[in-house]
Amino acid sequence: MADYDFRPGGSLKFKGGVAEGGIVKNRKKKSKPKPNSQSDSAKDRERERVKDLLFKEEAELASGSASGSSSPALPGSDARKTDAERRFEEAQRRRLESKVAQLARKTHKDRVNELNAKLESLSEHHDIPKVGPG
Repeated sequence: MADYDFRPGGSLKFKGGVAEGGIVKNRKKKSKPKPNSQSDSAKDRERERVKDLLFKEEAELASGSASGSSSPALPGSDARKTDAERRFEEAQRRRLESKVAQLARKTHKDRVNELNAKLESLSEHHDIPKVGPG
């Protein structure tokens, strides 16, 4: 049993320490997690952009009818547009209006309640499993 009496302590050592030009491990830099508020701010920016576009279009329609036909045709005016372009812009304007109306209809509280109702309707299969005794 004398052979087993010697027990060295501590971790194993590499040959040639750091001072002797041995192995030097590079540490990885931890990336900072991006806050989730960017998606919220992106949605807010999208809402503001949609509202601004809608207000601009309403102002253009109001100013266009007030100015009359005496003004010269602008390069982007309806005089140079094809029927398909006019229909496309009209459909785009209607989609924009419906999107604004949909965004304005729901409050944050309504969205939270809707999400909670959806989560409650899911089966227990989607629940986080309990791990360990107890």
